[in-house]
Amino acid sequence: MPDLRFQVESAGVLEFATAPALRFTLRVVNATPEPVRSIALTAQVRISANQRAYSAAEQARLGELFGASGRWGETLKSLLWAHAAVQVPAFTGSATVDLPLPCTYDFEVASARYFHLLEDGEAPLEFLFSGTVFYEGAGAHGGSGALQVAPIPWDREARFRLPVRLWREMMDHYFPNTAWLRLRRDVFDRLYDYRLAHGWTTWEATIEGLLAREEAS
Repeated sequence: MPDLRFQVESAGVLEFATAPALRFTLRVVNATPEPVRSIALTAQVRISANQRAYSAAEQARLGELFGASGRWGETLKSLLWAHAAVQVPAFTGSATVDLPLPCTYDFEVASARYFHLLEDGEAPLEFLFSGTVFYEGAGAHGGSGALQVAPIPWDREARFRLPVRLWREMMDHYFPNTAWLRLRRDVFDRLYDYRLAHGWTTWEATIEGLLAREEAS
């Protein structure tokens, strides 16, 4: 039975996708001699938020996620970021494959807010792997055997430190100089009526008008 190990070697922006995504280069190593026919691989990616240091400014901003920094010993925990899946082709020994990871720019999602609130540095990630491996079992007299199937053990994982600048480059690639807000429908309707009443043609002008009104009061 294959004994699989996983290592995340690098990351980059997946430039041609329907939504923001990163590309992680994943090396899969089989420590046993059986040829692997394929792997249906899935990964849960988590942000190990307690595995890095934070500046005073970051601590203040991240209070909305983790509370006051004085309580971070209890509240600073890992965050679920995303799930990813890839089909690993046949190999013997080891193989390298790109693992695409879809990303959201919805600030109601904790992971998006976390990346946005960081100044710089790296985000510590944890990849938890699962799935199914299809391999060639040993046949009679050492010849080729029948196709066999086995689950990937639950303890297969890998760690990687993602540069925060890469997350920003990805969002700038898909949404240049843009941020997204999600509003309740009734609040959006009020804002839309306010925009029409003042004759503003863009949402930027509407928000700027509201901010100017608040600053003048």
